[in-house]
Amino acid sequence: MNKTDNNATRLLAQHAATLAYDRLPAALVTMLKQCVLDTLGVAIGASGLAAEARILADYVGELGGRADSTLLGFGTQAPASWAALVNGSLGHMLDYDDVGAGGHVSIVTIPVAFALAEKLAGAGRPVNGRTLLAAVAAGTDIHTRLNQAIQIPDWTIAEGWFPTQMFGFISGAATAARVLGLDPEQCENALGIGFNQMSGSRQMAVGAATHMRSMQAGFSGQGAVLAAELAARGIVGSKDVIEGRYGVFRTYVRDAAPDWNALLDGLGSEFPLIAKHGFKVWPACGYTRATNTAVLELRNEHNLKPQDIDAITVIGGTGGAQLLSEPLAAKRRPKLAIDGKFSIPFTTAIMMTHGNVQLRDYTEAALQDPAVLAMADRVSWRADPAAAVPVGGESALSRPTVEIRLRDGRTLSRKADGVPGDPRNPIARAQLEAKFRDCVSFAAKPVARPNIDRAIALINDLENLDDAAEIVRVLS
Repeated sequence: MNKTDNNATRLLAQHAATLAYDRLPAALVTMLKQCVLDTLGVAIGASGLAAEARILADYVGELGGRADSTLLGFGTQAPASWAALVNGSLGHMLDYDDVGAGGHVSIVTIPVAFALAEKLAGAGRPVNGRTLLAAVAAGTDIHTRLNQAIQIPDWTIAEGWFPTQMFGFISGAATAARVLGLDPEQCENALGIGFNQMSGSRQMAVGAATHMRSMQAGFSGQGAVLAAELAARGIVGSKDVIEGRYGVFRTYVRDAAPDWNALLDGLGSEFPLIAKHGFKVWPACGYTRATNTAVLELRNEHNLKPQDIDAITVIGGTGGAQLLSEPLAAKRRPKLAIDGKFSIPFTTAIMMTHGNVQLRDYTEAALQDPAVLAMADRVSWRADPAAAVPVGGESALSRPTVEIRLRDGRTLSRKADGVPGDPRNPIARAQLEAKFRDCVSFAAKPVARPNIDRAIALINDLENLDDAAEIVRVLS
């Protein structure tokens, strides 16, 4: 189908406002329930692990206001928009949240959906599980489609935008509008109000224990709730915010000719999220996953021990590979957990030393682990001028090659063919539940084991819940 660019915003608003649970493929429902489990888990874990979590929760608590929605991991309550700010931020603080086309789509949709579901439940209008799943499906679908329409290679690095936050103002507004039951015109207004709050630059270098980087998803979640609630009250938003002369593509992406077919074809019947979304099995930046995979495969295949390694060279990859590898001295000696998670040399060293990467590997003590630091000194990166740069999301061409030189003179090389947790290598349900339990064990307010079990069971049966907010109440 040949789409023009003159009604994209209206078509997406219609899609979000009218998407029904019965139209969702079974595979998508399964994935969305996994997204809920994963997102709630990593957010709750951050409440006890991230230094900035307590600052943000305390700030919102001091503001007061209606006790609409829960601050995950803390058990306190706040107005829905403020809860969306905190919970969206918590979801990204560990950099352990799921990933897909357009960044981290769950943390800009799921915290929004639950904040409003709790608020509506408190007002005697509970949101059932099918409505919540349809809302998250609409938001994540729009987010993924916006990204796949972009024609600029490695665009997030080239143009300097963080798509999680930037698109989150749109996808989050769509999610919020669907939870609130807005009609297509109101939903279009919500998208316009969300667009007018849009931001999300990659100018977010870390380097402080309480850096605001993780709050980017929170900002878009708060803006999404604000957008939908104002639209519900009659505020009219900007029109044509996707396709307009000063809309998303021309102003932010700087792509006047996006792939309109990729954006609009199959709305309501095709969901690219199924083929493009994955879950992290290691708590670090997504750009470390391919390197971790290659190192782990070589380590296991050749029974490598740390003492066998003379040097590890990461070769090529997208711009993100270089970004996470230089300046080399600083990347080998991260001072903070978030710096370590954004370091290919340090994270590669963890994988080679321990054969896994876990939350505890980025604690203050672990950052000083002599064995890991000694290995990090052997890790470096170099460019591969011959490597092609893919358009859109990650492909095999964008993954770096890992070359390991052994002390016996041999050299081993591997480019990962996919990574654990991606659609071609899906994470097992048991593994995702184990990740959830591990994350929740770090909650600022401890959650009892029976409550954790109950929450998992409720999420597994989400489509049959009369009140989706029961999940959050069990975990509070």
